[in-house]
Amino acid sequence: MTARVFIDGQSGTTGLGIQARLEAIPQITLAELPPAERKNPAAKAEILRSVDLAILCLPNAAAEESVALIASLGDAAPRVLDASTAHRVAPGWVYGFPELAAGQEDEIRTAPRVANPGCYATGAVALLRPLVDARLIPPDFPITINAVSGYSGGGKTMIVDFESGHGPNFELYALDLEHKHIPEIVAYGGLTRRPIFVPSVGNFAQGMLVSIPLFLDDLPEKPQAAALHAALAAHYAETAYIRVLRPDNETRIEPESLNDSNDLELRVFASPDQRQAVLVAKLDNLGKGASGAAVQNLRLMLGLVD
Repeated sequence: MTARVFIDGQSGTTGLGIQARLEAIPQITLAELPPAERKNPAAKAEILRSVDLAILCLPNAAAEESVALIASLGDAAPRVLDASTAHRVAPGWVYGFPELAAGQEDEIRTAPRVANPGCYATGAVALLRPLVDARLIPPDFPITINAVSGYSGGGKTMIVDFESGHGPNFELYALDLEHKHIPEIVAYGGLTRRPIFVPSVGNFAQGMLVSIPLFLDDLPEKPQAAALHAALAAHYAETAYIRVLRPDNETRIEPESLNDSNDLELRVFASPDQRQAVLVAKLDNLGKGASGAAVQNLRLMLGLVD
């Protein structure tokens, strides 16, 4: 079986990453529009009719326009995988995090429309959802999420700034507390109370750490850190890309060792004496946080063996 795939917005960081990964899959044929035709609705409609699946790597407004165009094609419309933020909590879309819960892979396999997760949300949801489902963290518990990403997550302008030497060594941002990933963290993390999310960017190209501090005695069950680890390990025991690791006396962690992979590592750091813990997710913001996750979802949607 050979499937035809069109990447709408392939010149961006995520689109280029997806293209490179798909070129290594022999069952995939990439359909392309000439640069002069990329904003021509008629030309785009023609290519969309000819493919099995369209991947949208576009700003939100452009993604919504492409989805409207696809919907207008009726029975000739391809399936859609949207890497933008536009449809992650929209009705009729399946969230593209296969490891989220039992049955999520099957939903992605059969869905006509799948929304690829955000990079920060991937780490936060991976940590929170199993612990909420296990009733170790209540849905309305006050949560603070801190995260740092490589500058490649900020798009072309930020990449140019950092690679030309004009970017800072480190900065917090989204301090209006309105980051675009918060709605999906709430929806798919199983939360009913909005968390405080403080993202940051460092002067390195790619890689990501997402951390969630916890006062263990403030949780209703007053769990040991071992119980948090056990719940995460049980949830991801059968997954291919997510590993739950023990810190083994580590007291520091760097963000880049998973670069160029689709892997995600989860750890529970803790001080038993102080009854405090920090949940940490490590991933490549361009891998499991973007292009790698998109290709994982595409394989499920097209029935390709991973």
